[in-house]
Amino acid sequence: METTLQNERERQLWKQAKKRVGFRRQLISYIIINTFLWILWFIGDKQFSNSSWELMPWPLWCTLGWGIGLAYSYFDAFVFNKPDSIEREFEKLKGKI
Repeated sequence: METTLQNERERQLWKQAKKRVGFRRQLISYIIINTFLWILWFIGDKQFSNSSWELMPWPLWCTLGWGIGLAYSYFDAFVFNKPDSIEREFEKLKGKI
């Protein structure tokens, strides 16, 4: 029984490690690509911006949209996915029986 619990814990830790590494990779991509988009917008030709949209630069939509997904990945990898949370819940349920 102890070996099974240890293997399960290692499997959960492995899953959490994969999520954290995935988040870091996504963060690096986010920074590089959004920096490129903002530079492209900044040095780009602005002669076509004769509308009310000129107050809101187009890279803002990419940054905000991707940022929401990045925030979700962060919370999934670092906040809500603690390896000891399952053990705490198990002990709490075991105490109620």
